[in-house]
Amino acid sequence: MSAVSLSRAAVAVAGAVATVAALTSCAAHAPKTAAGSGSGKKTFVVGYSQSNNAEPYRAQLNAQMEYFVKKYPDLKLLPITDAHQDSATQVSQVQNFIQQKVDVLILSPNEPAPLTAAVQQACTAHIPVIVLDRTVNTDCYTSFIGGDNYKIGKMAGEAAVQALPHGGNVAELQGTLSDQPQIDRDKGFRDAIAGHHITIVYHQEAKWLKANATTIMQRWLDQNKKIDLVYGENDDMALGAVLAARGAGKADGIKFVGIDGLAIPTGGIRAVQLGQMYTTFIYPTGAEQAAATAEAVAHGKTVGKKQTLQTTRITKDNAADIYKQYDMSAKLG
Repeated sequence: MSAVSLSRAAVAVAGAVATVAALTSCAAHAPKTAAGSGSGKKTFVVGYSQSNNAEPYRAQLNAQMEYFVKKYPDLKLLPITDAHQDSATQVSQVQNFIQQKVDVLILSPNEPAPLTAAVQQACTAHIPVIVLDRTVNTDCYTSFIGGDNYKIGKMAGEAAVQALPHGGNVAELQGTLSDQPQIDRDKGFRDAIAGHHITIVYHQEAKWLKANATTIMQRWLDQNKKIDLVYGENDDMALGAVLAARGAGKADGIKFVGIDGLAIPTGGIRAVQLGQMYTTFIYPTGAEQAAATAEAVAHGKTVGKKQTLQTTRITKDNAADIYKQYDMSAKLG
């Protein structure tokens, strides 16, 4: 073989090696094709780790997630996992999704610190991570989607000032104390009521759950200290307080403020409409945005690192209209 032929052969081999290397590199990051598919059409597998299905907000989020993911035929949502408010369980569930090599991971963290390492593991495995509603202590994720909890807490505080123009006593039912939404909703509320002769006479962690809030409120009422307003950092806790106050025959003298504004029969919007609660605030689930973001990142598109969802205050005047706007019962079945 001539020197020229040898040179050409070497170039051809080098080119082939480079091509294989490039394809191998891409394969490490590329989504999988559908198993057993002869068409080669790509199916992107999405894993969603939920912190706790027992909260109505999260149950509604799950239902909406399943609905909106179906809008994208090339997305396949695996069964949503439920951590039951246990961070160790959720870490294990996230690690299982990583081992399955899902194409996109969506996570609603139970607590920020325990889930941080799991998110970093997904990042190391080149799995795009969408963090929904609650933060983690790392920026190694693709996009965060959630409301401005400080702003919502401040709006709740402003509503309390409006409800108690001459001041008064407030009881605050708090979510899980380590959760950033709880921290922000608490701070926003306290900043808003400062200087308005409003005193928080009770405050306690109820972990976002109605049953816990009912028990705590019953205990507070038994102490016979005057309570003019209850601030539940979500509607489920506010409605738990309503149950306790009704049982004690004291509901009529107390105003109840919540956050979530779910358009479901047992949710906050309907409670405001029926006069059970003074006001609440829409905290969008983010399911629609999460599904759209999953579709985008699966196709390698750039998405916003932080997507902030907007809120609306619910009053008796707008409750019926807002309920119709957000009601998904006909779509979810």
